[in-house]
Amino acid sequence: MRHFGHIAPEVRRRLFHQEPCAFTADSPARLLSAALGATLYSPATRPKLADDVLKQGARGVVSMVLCLEDSIDDADVAAGEENLVRHFTDLANRPRADVPLLFVRVRTPGQITDLVRRFGPAVRLLSGFVLPKFTEERGTAFLEALTTAEAASGRRLFAMPVLESPDLLYRESRVQTLEGIFRAVDKYRDRVLALRLGVTDFCSSYGLRRAPDMTAYDVQVVASVIADVVNMLGRADGTGFTVTGPVWEYFRVQERMFKPQLRQSPFLEVQAVELRQKLIEHSMDGLLREIALDHANGLLGKTCIHPSHVLPVHALSVVSHEEFSDAQDILRPERGGGGVLRSAYTNKMNEVKPHRAWAERTLLRAEVFGVANEDIGFVELLAAGLSD
Repeated sequence: MRHFGHIAPEVRRRLFHQEPCAFTADSPARLLSAALGATLYSPATRPKLADDVLKQGARGVVSMVLCLEDSIDDADVAAGEENLVRHFTDLANRPRADVPLLFVRVRTPGQITDLVRRFGPAVRLLSGFVLPKFTEERGTAFLEALTTAEAASGRRLFAMPVLESPDLLYRESRVQTLEGIFRAVDKYRDRVLALRLGVTDFCSSYGLRRAPDMTAYDVQVVASVIADVVNMLGRADGTGFTVTGPVWEYFRVQERMFKPQLRQSPFLEVQAVELRQKLIEHSMDGLLREIALDHANGLLGKTCIHPSHVLPVHALSVVSHEEFSDAQDILRPERGGGGVLRSAYTNKMNEVKPHRAWAERTLLRAEVFGVANEDIGFVELLAAGLSD
């Protein structure tokens, strides 16, 4: 699979200076953690789950979470497990099925070992588990169960802990909780693919809900948690982990609104302006601003609960030609001793040592999401994906 792989090759060549790389579920963890992109959540109880997974994969989704936790009623857990096992088997039996990276969000550690056993040969489609309300005390049992399931299945399995506990939110217990989380995930570092932020749970502790024209960073009590999570768990010194952006709750925009006009000529300037205006009018401006702020605050990828969010996340994750040029200049071997240089775009200072970690992260993002051509921006990438 690859990002923007659902777009025709000739269109990709027009869009990209460097196309996104291909990867599989067996690719190195460092690559996969950056490639998660917009991770689409779906209740495990959906009656056509296998068809839904394949449909979203064909539309550019590369990672999905099939949820047995908050997205379904307590009374439906057993039926959800049965449905999940049945549709995993269905997917495994379909010839040449192009399946995204699949994760299961569980409620208890026991579900991990039980589901892996029940999946049987279909476990080859499973990339790992999402671990809810993760703290050191609660999370260690999940990670131990993951290790047991991995040994039993012979399949590499990843964990994606969700940071959403009130102890993490409350100021008086936050540092201690973060220190405990670090101890737990550091012990299982090779199997922790990414840390996910449960911002909806943070807001619920104070009876808050951000409006569609606001971002998580406008809610100060939430913004402070994100800052501390990145500070203690997202460092670029080799001790940190990939931290993904919070969920966006609104989805009024529909792809069908744009397809008629985009089929004609998606690269005409007037249509690009109209597209941007429609995005703003349909409450997508808040999502776009939040994605930009995710990147500015060190987050990569995003939890998504609606397919219309996927393409904006991926389009804004593509590295611009200017970013790519700066990163390459900073990391040239002859720059190893440091120094300051003017950017090739002659609009900024690139200081080799302070900007090195940024450059390394940028080139990793360029590998998985690609580098846009000089004249290609977000609108063109979005239009090409919607008109496909």
